[in-house]
Amino acid sequence: MKKAAAKRPTSGTPSTRKQVPAKKAAASRPVKKTAATKAAGKKTAAKKTTGKKRPPQNRPQPRPKKRKVRKAPRMLRLGRPALRLRLTFGVMAFVLSLFAGRLVLLQGVDPDSYAAAATKENARAFILHADRGTIEDRNGVELAVTEDAVAITADPQQTKPVAQQLAAILAPKLPGTTAAKLIAALSGPGRFAYLAHQVSPTTWSAIQAEIKAANVPITKQNKGKPLTEQAKLLGGLYTEQEPIRSHPNGTIAASIVGVTGGDGKGLSGLEYGLNDKLSGVDGKAVYEVDARGNQIPNANHTVQEPKPGVGVQLTLDTDLQFFAEKRIQQAVQQYKASAGTVVVMDVKTGDLLALANYPSFDPNDKKTWKNLGNTALDRSFEPGSVQKVVTMAALADAGLINLNTKIQVPGTIDVQRRIIKDHWAHDTMNLTVSGIIAKSSNVGTIMLSHRMPIPRFVKYLHDFGFGEPTGLNFPGETNGRLAPGDEWPEITRSNVAFGQGLSVNAVQEAAAVNAVANGGVYEPPKLIRNYIQADGTLTPNQTAPSRRVVSEKAAKEVTTMMESVTAKKGTAPQAAIDGYLVAGKTGTAQQVVPGTGKYGAWATSFAGFAPADNPRFVTYVVLHDPQGARGGGLQGGPVFRDVMSYALQKYVVPPTGATQPSIPLTW
Repeated sequence: MKKAAAKRPTSGTPSTRKQVPAKKAAASRPVKKTAATKAAGKKTAAKKTTGKKRPPQNRPQPRPKKRKVRKAPRMLRLGRPALRLRLTFGVMAFVLSLFAGRLVLLQGVDPDSYAAAATKENARAFILHADRGTIEDRNGVELAVTEDAVAITADPQQTKPVAQQLAAILAPKLPGTTAAKLIAALSGPGRFAYLAHQVSPTTWSAIQAEIKAANVPITKQNKGKPLTEQAKLLGGLYTEQEPIRSHPNGTIAASIVGVTGGDGKGLSGLEYGLNDKLSGVDGKAVYEVDARGNQIPNANHTVQEPKPGVGVQLTLDTDLQFFAEKRIQQAVQQYKASAGTVVVMDVKTGDLLALANYPSFDPNDKKTWKNLGNTALDRSFEPGSVQKVVTMAALADAGLINLNTKIQVPGTIDVQRRIIKDHWAHDTMNLTVSGIIAKSSNVGTIMLSHRMPIPRFVKYLHDFGFGEPTGLNFPGETNGRLAPGDEWPEITRSNVAFGQGLSVNAVQEAAAVNAVANGGVYEPPKLIRNYIQADGTLTPNQTAPSRRVVSEKAAKEVTTMMESVTAKKGTAPQAAIDGYLVAGKTGTAQQVVPGTGKYGAWATSFAGFAPADNPRFVTYVVLHDPQGARGGGLQGGPVFRDVMSYALQKYVVPPTGATQPSIPLTW
């Protein structure tokens, strides 16, 4: 302690040490306070305060700061190059192995599926439409053919900037669409849009020419301008082959042939009924295309060739069909009827040579497609007195009547408390069977029909084809209506015997009359003669076999009865043809008004064949709802005469030289 005290200088002893200012010294080290020091502090505090004494401070003195020792700078430690190279090589090898694995997968394991996916991504499929089979008549005259046409398509990415200009060119030339619809399609999303179907090559050529003309001034304006400032040329339209159906002979046989829709499928007639045969099988072509949808030349492509449809040769004769259509049109307009039909059959074969209807339509003009039906097959009606031919044939075949049969016929007959009368008022008459047919007596027919049991009578009706399909398989064909079973009440049998109480279509009735003309043999009516294969080979159409329904003797007796109808004293002398012996029968029948269940309309008709002694053709004429004086002979007879005369002349059927027999009608 003494040594330490000796070394420390006192306040009054000079020292050679550097003097430190008082403030710094006070701050740097603690000073032991003496009485003098305290007194001096008090004086200083007193100066800083205004009369208040500051309490003494007993703060601990701060410790002296330690001097920082500066460390030596850290040196960068060198890495190990070998390890770094190994890591880099490992990462590269891993990445390369992934590429190698993918390459093996693409080229070795399943290359085909990936190639197909790539092709699909850049490929476009085009439908190769099959040629629809031709429909022609028995002589090869074309009634429906397929002609070249195109579907107009667009790439909206190319057409959007010029949509309005293109629509202004297209709209007037494409019926069935509007400029607004075209603009929407031309400006739509995606890369493909249909604008029109089945456009004729002539129309497409006109469109192309107008687009080319419109681009001429645009090209001149763009000359010398930068590419970004040039106006867009009209373009982006394309075509696909899409054949169209046309009818070279217009309205001839329109209701039989029918029409097709915009998709090329049949809508009515044989076009609809034989659509599967006529259509064929479409093919397909797949081409690789560029980003704009254009085919890449020499790129991979696949083509599946289309299979053309089967053609159809009908039994119709176009010339006779045309004449029959014009003649029934005249009659319908003359008598203000709602509709009319003419059926012409070949007696020996059952071929339908004409199946004329009016009103009809033009298959080449969609505006006329109001009624696409075929009245001869899809409209049923009560045949009236023409049905007496079948009744007499059944009675003659059963041996219940013959040409010598005589009967007293009153003016009316009571059947189950219902009064049935003839179409003319008369007292009791002595009529022969021929007289009953010639004068078309309902009462006499009913009296004779009562000789046959009802079940046997019903069987004859079915044998003649009533209540049964004709076998033509025509779309919309009606089977008519025949009371079910064979336990009919007497009133039903009586009505059916003279042609009321059952309904038929025109072809059914014509085929029944044809059986009598054919010596009692029923020939199923035929409309399709042959199918035409793609190579031109003809395949005959298979039809039901013919069948005998009455004896030849019975058929001949009924023929003789029918010859009296066209005689001067018969009901249809208007149907007689000079030089030919004609057998016929009139029909005038009440019809039920649809939706009412009550009779309120009429149908008049005439059926006959010639030459009567060697029949070649059967012709059946029907007028629905004729106005004015009604009568099958009056209204249907002249149409029969004209159509039958034309058929006999066209097929060069000579008169047989037979004269009208003298058949007694009364006794």
